[in-house]
Amino acid sequence: MKKILIAGATGYLGSHILCELKDQKYTVRAIVRNAEKLKQLNTGVDEVFEAELTKPLSLVNCCNGIDTVITSVGITRQKDGLTYMDVDYQANLNLLNEALKSGVKRFIYVYIFNADKMEHLKIIQAKQRFVQALKNSGMNYCLINPTGFFSDMHEFLDMAKKGKVYLFGKGDCKINPIDGGDLAKVCVTAVEREEHEINAGGPEIFTYTQIATTAFKTLNKQEKIIYIPVWVKNIMLFLLRNFSTLRFYGPIEFLLTVLTTNMVAPKHGNHTLGEYFLQSTSETSLPMHDDH
Repeated sequence: MKKILIAGATGYLGSHILCELKDQKYTVRAIVRNAEKLKQLNTGVDEVFEAELTKPLSLVNCCNGIDTVITSVGITRQKDGLTYMDVDYQANLNLLNEALKSGVKRFIYVYIFNADKMEHLKIIQAKQRFVQALKNSGMNYCLINPTGFFSDMHEFLDMAKKGKVYLFGKGDCKINPIDGGDLAKVCVTAVEREEHEINAGGPEIFTYTQIATTAFKTLNKQEKIIYIPVWVKNIMLFLLRNFSTLRFYGPIEFLLTVLTTNMVAPKHGNHTLGEYFLQSTSETSLPMHDDH
């Protein structure tokens, strides 16, 4: 059985990938900044390599004996003084360089669907720069391109709880978001396959209006959707771009762009968004305990 190194194992998707790898009996080495945080997840990982991906010297020998690397490393909100270029590009490039030195056979990178339609976004520019380096490296690679996670759709549930969901345009752009566990299966399946690119969405296609409606139904609340003209979005982005920090502007720029872009990819998995919303609602209604 192949030995896999996973980077980003304590993140939303990375933790799902780690569990799927163990379910499929792979030997797994996880590279993490905080070994204690990984231990709390109780995943049964075989080896832990503690390092900081943005610091190349800490990565020396991390890929020794590894057949395949899977990385979902990236940041949504820039923090700790780190930029998209520091993490989405340079950190992954540092890992790729170690993989090349150690003779790793395959490198799997979680990218994003429709990236070519969002090239003006700072976060996409950083990811694209790494992807180009990966393609030029000579490494046998695979890009996993998800449309969006169920966890991203939680924003609709949060807005619905407050009584109103705000959408741009007519809310008719479409997306088939995917569950983290279902996407993890796609990533792990890619270990034994030969494709260089796999586009992945969930089993259901929604308009953003339909996602908002699903959120209200889950909460048993009266539906109230506010549609904002696209030109307002463009003015908002202009003002944010010129009068706010990239740390604040970047995530909003990405979110507003996705909300006005069709994001429908081949269907994978069987988990539904309605189930996710119900689970999220029941979890938040549970009493809190001292160990949480």
